[in-house]
Amino acid sequence: MTYQAFYRVYRPQSFREMSGQAHVKKTLQNALQADHTTHAYLFSGPRGTGKTSTAKIFAKALNCEHSPVAEPCNECATCKSITENAHPDVIEFDAASNSRVEEIREIIEKVRFAPASARFKVYIIDEVHMLSTSAFNALLKTLEEPPAHAKFILATTEPHKIPATIISRCQRFDFKRLSSQDIVDRMKVVLDDIGRGYEEQALKVISQAAAGGMRDALSMLDQVVSFSDEDVKLEDALFVTGSIGQDVFYQLVEHIKNKNVADVLGLLEQLMDDGKDSVRLSEDLITFFRDLLLIQTAPDLGDLLELASNEDKFIQLANEFSLDTLYGYIDILSKTQQEMRFSLHSKVYLETALLKMLQSGKPVVMQNQAAPTVEIPDLSALQMKVEQLENLVRNLQVSGVQGQSAPTPQKKRPKTTSSFKSPNGRVTEILKVATKSDIQGIKENWMTAMQQLSKSHEALLADSEPVAASQDAFVLKFKHEILCRMAAENSDLLQHFTQTLAGLTGKRYEAVFIPEEDWNHVRNEFVRKYKANSDNSSSVADNSGNEVDEPVQSLIDIEQVEDADTIISEAEKLFGKDFVNIEE
Repeated sequence: MTYQAFYRVYRPQSFREMSGQAHVKKTLQNALQADHTTHAYLFSGPRGTGKTSTAKIFAKALNCEHSPVAEPCNECATCKSITENAHPDVIEFDAASNSRVEEIREIIEKVRFAPASARFKVYIIDEVHMLSTSAFNALLKTLEEPPAHAKFILATTEPHKIPATIISRCQRFDFKRLSSQDIVDRMKVVLDDIGRGYEEQALKVISQAAAGGMRDALSMLDQVVSFSDEDVKLEDALFVTGSIGQDVFYQLVEHIKNKNVADVLGLLEQLMDDGKDSVRLSEDLITFFRDLLLIQTAPDLGDLLELASNEDKFIQLANEFSLDTLYGYIDILSKTQQEMRFSLHSKVYLETALLKMLQSGKPVVMQNQAAPTVEIPDLSALQMKVEQLENLVRNLQVSGVQGQSAPTPQKKRPKTTSSFKSPNGRVTEILKVATKSDIQGIKENWMTAMQQLSKSHEALLADSEPVAASQDAFVLKFKHEILCRMAAENSDLLQHFTQTLAGLTGKRYEAVFIPEEDWNHVRNEFVRKYKANSDNSSSVADNSGNEVDEPVQSLIDIEQVEDADTIISEAEKLFGKDFVNIEE
């Protein structure tokens, strides 16, 4: 006899053999036993959850020679012929390949005829949402008032595509995804029946890959059995399903905890070379961090773990992260997963997500469960508090101190000086060779570059603005001196931001940071000096053909950009951004 796939051989033939869907089984069995079945049913739910199998079992129970019964006997001639898809009164109809109104009319014409040998004519219409509008309209009246001997069972994975007029005439049952334990238990029955040994963890891997669908799980199990030599082992299941073992996730999260950028990206590249899917990998990472959360918060619920286990190394790893850090990792991966579904460069999104996780707050090492959790303060919140303190001190100096008379003269405190030394000389050198095209290129890509930064880095550059650029460097003006100093001292920000900007502009620029007050002073001095000495400088031709001083020419470029930005902003204020079209 020709070999048949597991999902066909081990298809349930009675309600007793069905996995899960207890709410559906109980309702249908009670109706069968009381002989109170209605004329139309709608079975909806994800693929592989038992909709068509339930419809066939229900058809057998309706027409069983011992009816009314809660379970078909599977021994009488009627039950056997329905099981073999040979009974003339149980008609299966595939709406996906027969969606036109002509096929539905054929059913309508034949439904009025009495059944050949069974009690009821049962029409099972699979993928009913694929029917055309005219086909639904033709079916509507028959579905509302069918003959007493006719029963309709509609099955679909997309109930929202079915007209409300059809749904309102059916008794609806929503099939749920099967639990991992239900799928594992069914696979054990199959393997015991064929005499194959197995590892429990291998069945869990297959169950997770099936995502709640029994048919997918049995298909993958069939493939793993064909691949493995003897028993079903974990490595065989990982290879066939394309899943990743828990030890690999342990290594990856260890590298993230230790901030090893090279090891994280290297391991990701190795997984990609092995043919792993980046979207699937992001899903598995979310599941792994969920398991770590579960180990921390509910260690007694070890049966709910999917990728991690209750081994000591996983318990220790889970306790080395704070809950907020794990929540943050899951949030980053969830947002990235949504973006990856609509991109052809999903690997880049996953790499970016891992870098964000590496640059987020350091994990909190907990020596034991009783130790308090030390939270890493948010950098942007610290910056806001510093600015508030500066404003408070400034206000006190201006208003509060002047109106108070001290009883005894106090020694005047020396004025504090900033520890940040502005690179005035370097800024002047950039102004000498600054060009309009370079500053325009940086400004056009500025917002895109900012969006690719981490929140802490973006907060540092929130009040900054590029004001001048040459072919190899650009000047970044800061409104607050403290933010300028913090940005200049942040080596990670300098490296990551320049790389990001280089990828967008095609040029690698050196970033030169300067506070706004110092920038105004340097720029004014540059204007005064080079306009006064323009007669003694080398000359170049401007846009109109006149010879001008080369530094002054670069200054003209800068002023043109600033004037253009002013004109654009004024136009947007007058007419609105939607009505302003900028053309070169």
